Formats: sequence, C-alpha cells, structure tokens
Amino acid sequence: SSVGAGIAKEGDWVLVYGVGSGTGQWTSQMCKLQGYKVIGTTSKGKVSDINNAKSAFGCNELIILENATGKSYADYTSVDISSKVMDITDGKGCKLIIDGIGKDTYKISLQCLAKRGLFVSFGNASGAVPAFPVLRLLPQSAYMTRPKLNDYVATREELLERAKDVFTWVKEGKLNIVIDRVFELEQVRAAHEYLENGGAKGKVLFKL
Repeated sequence: SSVGAGIAKEGDWVLVYGVGSGTGQWTSQMCKLQGYKVIGTTSKGKVSDINNAKSAFGCNELIILENATGKSYADYTSVDISSKVMDITDGKGCKLIIDGIGKDTYKISLQCLAKRGLFVSFGNASGAVPAFPVLRLLPQSAYMTRPKLNDYVATREELLERAKDVFTWVKEGKLNIVIDRVFELEQVRAAHEYLENGGAKGKVLFKL
C-alpha cells in the first residue's frame, strides 16, 4: 500500500494477479484493508465455488483463467483480461496494478491501467519483464515501479512499523493466512515441484 500511496485512493479499483497463491492472497487482502476494490486473477484449478473464492482471496471480482500445465502460474492467454477489467471498472481501468507474473502479463497490465495509474511489477514467475519504450506509459500518463523489499524496510523503524501492521491484522483476524501444505525438510524437491506445477492454494511450509 505504501508503494501506491497518493495514487490509489479508497474506493479505486486495483488489479492483483495470482490471488490463489500465498503472496497474491496476502496482497489482495491488504489492498482491501486499505479500502481498495480488488480484481483478482487465478486459475480455475484453485476455485471450486466462485463466491467462496472471492471471499477467501480478498477480492470484489475474480477473473478465472485456464490452468497452465506444468507452470506455477495460470494461462494468461486464455481470457481477455483487459476487456474484463474495463467492463468491471466501467471503462476506467485500475489505479493500481500489482503484477508478480512478469513477462506474460506486463502488456496486459499496461492495457488495464487507469489515467495516472501505477503499475507495480514485483515478480518474474513467467520471466523478467523485457525492456520497453517509456512511451508505452504515455496513453494513460502512467507510472511504473519495480520495487524490492529492502528499500521499504530500510530502517529499523520502517521494519517495525510494517511488521506491526501485518501482525496486528493477523491478530485481529483481518488477514487470513492459508496454509496449503506442510512438507518435511527432506521433501524439499517435492515441495519445489509442487510449487512449480502451480498446485499451491496458499502458503507452502517446511517442518523443521
């Protein structure tokens, strides 16, 4: 939320990719806690009931994609995401887009931005975002950032402040932590294969 401070306001639409995964679930829930309206994407293999999934994933709207065999992410060519986003937002687009997929979704993200919206690219699940002309941001007068965690916990005070936010939300039951599977430490290979095949529906942990 601090990344988008001053750009996304309460009531604005936000697009979060991969809300069926552990990181995506936390991101979408935190956006809801900031008062944003959240559009999430996930693969249909992670959804049994769409209404329950919206609630569990912290979304107002959910775009369900086909599974991508052998991938840790969904098939982002299976649905016209930008058209769905524009339908949901009455043609305005999203003020904030949080994209952990990377190469396969950055063009979609640029198409889904609202005027003066912010595109946050933080992950490379499908590969790194390639270099592209800054003029691609011109149609929406858009902003883009590629943040890393260390710059947002640069001081002890910042670390404690952010940790307090997260642990308070957990303690108050506002942030739902889904533990999908727990592996023994000797099962490291199996755990990584499970993640890489896109089966996880929450956090995957190792038992020490």
